[in-house]
Amino acid sequence: MLQDSEIGSVRSGGPFGQPPQSKYENLISLAGEVPPANTVVAHPCDETSLRGAVAAAELGIIVPILVGPVAKITAVAKQHGIDIARYELVDAPYSEAAAAKAVELIRQPRGELLMKGSLHTDELMREVTAGTTGLRTARRISHVFIMDVPTHAETLFITDAPINIFPDLEAKRDIVQNAIDLFTYGGLGTPRVAILSAVETVTPKIPSTIDAAALCKMAERGQITGGILDGPLAFDNAVSPQAAEIKGIKSAVAGHAQILVVPDLEAGNMLAKNLTFLSNADAAGIVLGARVPIILTSRADSVRSRMASCAVAVLYAHARRKASPLPAA
Repeated sequence: MLQDSEIGSVRSGGPFGQPPQSKYENLISLAGEVPPANTVVAHPCDETSLRGAVAAAELGIIVPILVGPVAKITAVAKQHGIDIARYELVDAPYSEAAAAKAVELIRQPRGELLMKGSLHTDELMREVTAGTTGLRTARRISHVFIMDVPTHAETLFITDAPINIFPDLEAKRDIVQNAIDLFTYGGLGTPRVAILSAVETVTPKIPSTIDAAALCKMAERGQITGGILDGPLAFDNAVSPQAAEIKGIKSAVAGHAQILVVPDLEAGNMLAKNLTFLSNADAAGIVLGARVPIILTSRADSVRSRMASCAVAVLYAHARRKASPLPAA
């Protein structure tokens, strides 16, 4: 059974973003108020991945379909006292086969969400991006970290840190739109989006500043919708009102950004890990741009982070049910 100490008071969250300790708990609470999403879990063959899926199911957030070697999943459940008797198991002999079967079940369609278990990310994403049997759409696939930073008042969405290495302007448009869609369809309002660079002025010698300015103009012309964009912004004046004031930056985003769009994977990876290891932040993760949201967790993620990942994905899936038509995931 899920222990209260593992996720905190999941039903006691206040308004989104305040206080810091309630950020994930509020997301989990919101997800508990909508119907659970059928979730295909690929290869949950260790304690952490299996417990995370079952914990979300016990709170009524997801209905898991566990895909992988049944004997191994059953053995892990028995060893660690995890009750999986109520959940459907689909046999697949090894991790790559589990990834392929999980994607097949999504295509049938048996599930609204896909969740990574204890297999490697590239094994799952290889099946997701396969040309004829995968889950691609016209939208570029990208990742969003949903970060609970104890010293910051609001949840920060950071994109894209693990998938797109050096995205061009067209890819960045999709990366920004994916993150905005996740925020808005998750019921969190209209996001303030900061396009990050090293400086806050457009400088030809720093190409990311030109991309940032172009993305803001694209938002003005309706090529990006649903968010309030500003950039280029350095990290400090994106998240600190004091830094923005000192530098004389006046905008709805500066100092109050909720989505941080990094210039490339290296910058995003370093930013996310910096917040995780130096600020004790938790990092939930969602992949968008495929037919369904993908809950992409790390083996090092806490149960609380896994629950938050499930919660955001479920809120997004609920919006997809309600809206017709909805833009590609």
